[in-house]
Amino acid sequence: MHSSLGRNAIRIDAAHVPTIAITLGDPAGIGPEVVDAALASGQLPDGFEFKLIGNRNAGTPGQPNTASAQAAWDALNQSVSMLTDGSADAVVTAPVSKAGLQALGFTHPGQTEFFADAFSIDDFGMLLTGTSLTVGLATIHEPLHNVVSQLTIEKIIRIGDLTADFLKSRKIPSPRIAVAGLNPHAGEDGAFGDEESRIIQPAINMLNKSGKALFTGPCVPDAIFRDASLGQYDAVIAMYHDQGLIPLKLLDFDNAVNVTLGLPKPRTSPDHGTAFGIAGKNLADPSSMIAAIRLACELANA
Repeated sequence: MHSSLGRNAIRIDAAHVPTIAITLGDPAGIGPEVVDAALASGQLPDGFEFKLIGNRNAGTPGQPNTASAQAAWDALNQSVSMLTDGSADAVVTAPVSKAGLQALGFTHPGQTEFFADAFSIDDFGMLLTGTSLTVGLATIHEPLHNVVSQLTIEKIIRIGDLTADFLKSRKIPSPRIAVAGLNPHAGEDGAFGDEESRIIQPAINMLNKSGKALFTGPCVPDAIFRDASLGQYDAVIAMYHDQGLIPLKLLDFDNAVNVTLGLPKPRTSPDHGTAFGIAGKNLADPSSMIAAIRLACELANA
């Protein structure tokens, strides 16, 4: 193993060489260059085989079109086939253009939902993890005006359970998980909304009965992420997309990793987009891709 990995070095089973499939994403974006930089970085663990998926010649950097979007979709389909037939133990996906894919008929809000649908899984979730924060999302790609109607006890329990399992897979035996409120001041005892008492608190009570982790909340949303970043919690459950991703990207933009929870095999991705505006200019930072590949290796060997 590379000595630079230190105490975070990933142990591997000498009897099996895990294969990590890596999609190039939309080839008109920064996917190919951050993948290449990650593989050349010297920061990936030994003992893994990395297989690239995608046609980098299908797009011109900074000029996305139908062909580049199709190449991204084809790579996603191939990665599912590799996970299904056993030729890959995990997949790391480079960024795609959701608009480009949807123009071709892609019906999913994002790659998270694509993989869940490919494996016919309803019990799935999106989690993002970086150096400072780990955040699970109770609702994912929902318009803000739909969040209240989409937020349910069952969804909070689902992401809570999946987040606890993820933390345990990372050798945290007794996870401490904070659950954010939805409203300002976590509702202020009903002054600013009743979702905390009607939905979030009952979900927390049921999660704590499982004994998987210690769940705390509903916590005041504008303070809980600071507490978690200081080490008081191992993860935070956010009620909606931007509630969780704004603090995470503020603190961990360069090293955050997106994880799809609940799949039969790990899927990770860097927590950034295609960045068409800087594609091909050697300006893209591969740190998040390096972190995504490292985490995929860790989870594939868990």
